[in-house]
Amino acid sequence: MPHLTIDYSPQLADVFDGPSLVAELHAMVIEAARSQGVCKTFLRPAAETYVGPRNGGQTPFVHVEVGLLPGRTGRLKERLSEAVLALLHRHLPAGPATAGVLCTVEVRDLAPSYRMSQRTGAVVERRCPSAG
Repeated sequence: MPHLTIDYSPQLADVFDGPSLVAELHAMVIEAARSQGVCKTFLRPAAETYVGPRNGGQTPFVHVEVGLLPGRTGRLKERLSEAVLALLHRHLPAGPATAGVLCTVEVRDLAPSYRMSQRTGAVVERRCPSAG
């Protein structure tokens, strides 16, 4: 049941191929986390972003957050973070808009309160986190 959020700077909007990234990212996360669930992703261009004092704070950046059900090792989360960073770099073409782009990734546990439901017709199916 991985939950992903991808936030990115507005200056990347014209060069960032989010749908292509998401397609590869979903497969990577499901395999790495050995999840039996389905990935859900928010792909969000930010209205404004700032990174420290460099470049007037206008350094472009992308942040990916991967939320997994608890139980994955720290080492697995580290490896997944590195793999996501590599994938991000492959999906950011070289050019003026991506010069100096800062990419960050956080793989974390979903809170114990995490729940998911899906409306199918008139019925709401509920899945509990222990389902994988």
